[in-house]
Amino acid sequence: MTVNWQKVVIESSVSIKEALRVIDKEALRVALVVDNNKLIGMVTDGDVRRGILQGVELSAPVSEIMNTNPVSANASLSSHDLKALMQSRKILSLPIVDDEEQLVGLKTLYDTLVIEKRENPVFIMAGGFGTRLKPLTDNCPKPMLKVGDKPMLETLINNFKNHGFYKFYISTHYLPEVIVNYFGDGSQFGIEIEYIHEETPLGTGGALSLLPDTLPKEPLIMINGDILTTVDFSKVLDFHTKKNSDATMCVRDYEIKIPFGVIEGEGHEITAMVEKPTYRYFVNAGIYVISHNIINSLPKNQHLDMPSLFEIKQKEGLKTLKFPIHEYWLDVGRHDDFKKAQVDIYTLGINND
Repeated sequence: MTVNWQKVVIESSVSIKEALRVIDKEALRVALVVDNNKLIGMVTDGDVRRGILQGVELSAPVSEIMNTNPVSANASLSSHDLKALMQSRKILSLPIVDDEEQLVGLKTLYDTLVIEKRENPVFIMAGGFGTRLKPLTDNCPKPMLKVGDKPMLETLINNFKNHGFYKFYISTHYLPEVIVNYFGDGSQFGIEIEYIHEETPLGTGGALSLLPDTLPKEPLIMINGDILTTVDFSKVLDFHTKKNSDATMCVRDYEIKIPFGVIEGEGHEITAMVEKPTYRYFVNAGIYVISHNIINSLPKNQHLDMPSLFEIKQKEGLKTLKFPIHEYWLDVGRHDDFKKAQVDIYTLGINND
């Protein structure tokens, strides 16, 4: 299938006959009608056939038969979302536009089924005790608790697979045999898995120092194994690369609503009064992209949490960035979270093979 979607772009003054030639010649089977690169219509051979049946001449402008309200999608949507949209609307082609409605591409259902492989390694932290979820975690590590019909860790891995990632490192400590016996080397799941066992918990940053010297030199994605999310990991990685970041932290917008009037002042003097204010902060989402140079710089077997690692590297002059995520995200750390996850999993579309 051709990937040169520009070849099917035409203007509204083009004849129906010329539009039909474009549709027949190019494998995409559509023509996109633009005005100053703004999408104003779409034409398929079905539109041409209907026009002919209504007596429209082939020499007439394509504007007489085009669909003036075609379904389009914003360029920010993930392949998963594009696929769902096309399936729900029963369409095979979907024009892609930017925030100004300028045409920037064309996706087909076939495109969404072809996943580009990513060589970037994924490091999943799965060694915690899950104390707050006892007694569920008495004999099962938290990431292996089932949400829906699969362990959380399998759902997380499937989400990465859907974005082309296949090389995984899993950090273990508590009940490691449960994880190893289930996943093995990953071959049955179509992936590669190496296990990094922490004899003593080293913190998220410290665990990075245990990764093997054979680690691929591409930026690594690191994530806590108890997170349920629809984040498009490819976009996080692309942001990290395009911004030449050394370490990128995914963050979420978090609101705190104060139910009282807040009084500000100096000493006894009132300087301002704010009625029931809302404060907004960015909080750590437990998803990171770490460049290879940082991993190589870490001392072996020393405890280090991730916020401290970011602070250290920032003071060293390295580029540390935040990437706000707006997609579904849930840290399954408490019983209430676990109950919510059991409901949410069936509406997220990520609990698949």
